Amino acid sequence: MSIHDTNYRFRLRDSLLGAQMLFVAFGALVLVPLLTGLDPNVALFTAGAGTLLFQWVTGRSVPVFLASSFAFIAPILYGVQTWGIPATLCGLTAAGLLYVLLSLVVARGGGSALKKILPPVVTGPVIMVIGLILAPVAINMAMGKSGDGSVSLVAEPTALSLSMITLATTILVSLFGRGFWRLIPILSGIAVGYLLSLPLGLVDFAPVAAAPWLAVPNFIFPEFNFQAILFIVPVAIAPAIEHFGDILAISSITGKNYLVTPGIHRTLLGDGLATSLASLLGGPPNTTYSEVTGAVALTRIFNPAIMTWAALFAILLAFVGKIGTLLRTIPVPVMGGIMILLFGTIMVVGINTLVRAQVNLMEPRNLAIVAVIVVFGIGGLTLSAGEFTMKGIGLAGIIGVFLNLILPAGTKNRSQVTTVSETLTDRE
Repeated sequence: MSIHDTNYRFRLRDSLLGAQMLFVAFGALVLVPLLTGLDPNVALFTAGAGTLLFQWVTGRSVPVFLASSFAFIAPILYGVQTWGIPATLCGLTAAGLLYVLLSLVVARGGGSALKKILPPVVTGPVIMVIGLILAPVAINMAMGKSGDGSVSLVAEPTALSLSMITLATTILVSLFGRGFWRLIPILSGIAVGYLLSLPLGLVDFAPVAAAPWLAVPNFIFPEFNFQAILFIVPVAIAPAIEHFGDILAISSITGKNYLVTPGIHRTLLGDGLATSLASLLGGPPNTTYSEVTGAVALTRIFNPAIMTWAALFAILLAFVGKIGTLLRTIPVPVMGGIMILLFGTIMVVGINTLVRAQVNLMEPRNLAIVAVIVVFGIGGLTLSAGEFTMKGIGLAGIIGVFLNLILPAGTKNRSQVTTVSETLTDRE
C-alpha cells in the first residue's frame, strides 16, 4: 500500500470520527438555541467556526470541541425578553472579552491571581444560581406551558406524561448506557419523547416540508447596549473558571499537560474569542464540551484533527435549512423534561464546586458570601441609578467578588479553600 493510500485511509477514519464527535455534541449544541430563541443553524455554524478559531489560537494541539454553553441560558432568556436579541448578543460578545481579559491575568500573574479574585466560595454559588433561577421555566414547559407560564400549549396530563418519560429516559441512559450510548443521554431522551409525540399529533411537519434544503443561516449582529453588557458579563465568571477544570480533564485523559503547553492562558483566550465570534454572528456563547471529552476517553484517539473534522461537519450542516426547522418541531413538554435535569445538573455542579474545595459553609465569612449571592440572584434584587440597572445573576456575581475581596479571611478559611488555580500552580 502506498503512502498516498495510507494517508487517505487515515483522513477517512478521522473524518468519520469527527462526524461521531459532532453527533455526541449535537443534542446539547442545539438545545441552547432551541431554549433561548436563537437559530440552531447559526449555533451549528458558530460551534464549528469557534472550534477552528480555538485550534488556531492553541496551535491545534488540544482535542476539544466548543459549542453552546448552558451557563448563559438564563441571561439570554432574560436579555431577549428585556432588550431583544441584538442587544443580548452585545452582552454575550462582551462576556467573551472577559475571558480574554482573564487570560491576560493568568498569563501575567499565574493561577494565584484568579485564586484571589474567583475562589470556589464565589464561583460555586454563582453556578447554583444559574441553575436555580431557571427552575420555573423548566417546570412550566414540562407542564405544557410557555416558559413564563402565560400560555398553555399542550394539555397538562399529556404534557406531564411526555416530559416525565423524556426525563426518565435521559436519566436511565446516563446511568445504565454503555459505551457510546452513555455519551448521548440528552439526544436519547429527546428522541424517545419526540417519537412518542408523533402519534399524539403534537408534531407538525408542514414547516419542514416548506423549508429549503440549502439556506444561509439567519445570522444576527449585535447592537450596543450597556445595560445588557453589565447584566451578562459577570455570568462569564462561572464558565471561565469551569474552563480550567475542562482542560485538566482532557489533560488527564491524553496524558499531556495542556496547562503548560499550549498554556491555560491560550486555551482561555481561544475560548473567549470563540464566544465573542459566536455572539457577533447571532449564536450562543461557546464552551468546551465534556460530552466530547468523554468520547475522546472512550475512543482513546487524541488527534486534534478529529475536532477539525467535527467543526467542518458542523459548518456544513449549518447550511441545511431543513435541520433548524425540524429541530423547532420538538414539542415543548419534551424540552421541559430535558430542562428539569439540565438545570438541576447546573445547580449540582455549583454545589460540587464548594464540596470539592472543602469550603466550610458554617464559617461566618463563607456563610455570608454564599447566602448573599444565592438570595440576590434567585430573588432578583435590582439596583438602579438612572439608566443604569443591574439585577439577577450579574449583580449576584459582582457582589460575590466584592465581598470576597473585602471580608477578612481567617487562618482556617485560607487553609480550606482550594481552587483550580492552585492545582494549576502545583502542576506548573
